[in-house]
Amino acid sequence: MKLSQFKFNLPESLLASNPSEERDEARLMVLHKDSGKIEHKVFKDVLDYFEDRDVMILNNTKVFPARLYGNKEKTGATIEVFLLRELNKELRLWDVLVDPARKIRVGNKLYFGDDDLLVAEVVDNTTSRGRTIRFLFDGTDEEFRKNVEILGETPLPKYIKRKATEEDKIRYQTIFAKHEGAVAAPTAGLHFSRELMKRLELKGVNFAEVTLHVGLGTFRSVEVEDLTKHKMDSEQFIIDETAVKIVNKGIEEKRRICAVGTTSMRAIESAVSANRTLKPANDWTSKFIFPPYDFSIANSMITNFHTPESTLLMMVSAFGGYDYVRHAYEVAVKEKYRFYSYGDAMLII
Repeated sequence: MKLSQFKFNLPESLLASNPSEERDEARLMVLHKDSGKIEHKVFKDVLDYFEDRDVMILNNTKVFPARLYGNKEKTGATIEVFLLRELNKELRLWDVLVDPARKIRVGNKLYFGDDDLLVAEVVDNTTSRGRTIRFLFDGTDEEFRKNVEILGETPLPKYIKRKATEEDKIRYQTIFAKHEGAVAAPTAGLHFSRELMKRLELKGVNFAEVTLHVGLGTFRSVEVEDLTKHKMDSEQFIIDETAVKIVNKGIEEKRRICAVGTTSMRAIESAVSANRTLKPANDWTSKFIFPPYDFSIANSMITNFHTPESTLLMMVSAFGGYDYVRHAYEVAVKEKYRFYSYGDAMLII
C-alpha cells in the first residue's frame, strides 16, 4: 500500500486539546466487521460488547515527565530537553531530543531548575535533533528520579498548544499504569475509569497486562510513499507468563480477545508462537503493521482516532479493513468525533 492512501481531510478543530470530563464518557464508535454496521455510543457502553471470560489486553506502561526546560551555560538560552530513554543507569546517560538543536553542541552544559537541581553535559550528537546527555548527579537513583519528577512536565503531544497542567499528570496516564518508561500515553487506555473496570470485572472479563514503553517513534511521520520502505523505531516490550496464560486460555475457549490500543496490539503481534498463540517476551520491537496483515492473537480492538498518514491509522486499517475504516473515518469527521491523544474511541469487533 501507498502512503497517499491514508490521506484524509482532518479539520484542526477536531484535534482534542483536553480530555473528556469523565474518562469513560468520551464518545465511542463501534465498527462491526461482519455486517459493516457503525454504531455511535459512549465509552462506558463498551460493557455491552463483552461477556464472561472475554479478555482485554492492557498496556500498563507509565508515562514519565519527559519534557524538561533548562538553560545553556554562558548564554543562559532556554533549551527544551525531551528525555527519550535512559541508556545507562550508573552513568546517568540519556537519549534526548533538544530544541533549538542548532545551539546545542557536544561539551555544552545544561542547567535545570532555579537552583540548578540537575546539571547535564552533552556527550554526543545522534541525529539532527538528537543528543546523548549525561546528568552530573551524585545522589541515589531515587533522588535523581524525584528531581526529574519535580522539574519535568507531562509530555503532551506538540499539537496541544497549551502548557501541561496538574490535571494532565493524572489524565495523561491510564489508571492501570505501573511500569515507568513511556514518553507518550497508550491513549486507548485513558478511557477506562475505576468504575468501568470494576463493572467489566463483575461481568467476568479478564484483564491481561502487557508493557510496551511508547517512544516518540510511534508518532514519527512516514516519509516514503512505498510503505514497505518505512522503518519503525524500536520500543521495549514485556509480556509475562501470567498474561500469556490469560490470553491463551481465551483463544482456546474462542472468547473475544480485545487489544486495548495499537501499542498492546504491537506487543502481542511481536510475541506470536509457531502455533499462533501468545508467548512470553522481554524484547524490543520495530514491527510495522499495515494492510494487508494477518493478525494472530486479538479478534477485537479498542483504539482512538488517529491523524492522517500515521502508522497508527495504518494498523487500524489493517485490522478493520481498509475501505471500512476509511468510511468510518469519513463518518467520524462528519459527526465531529474528537481525534488523537485526548480524543474519542473506536471499538472494532
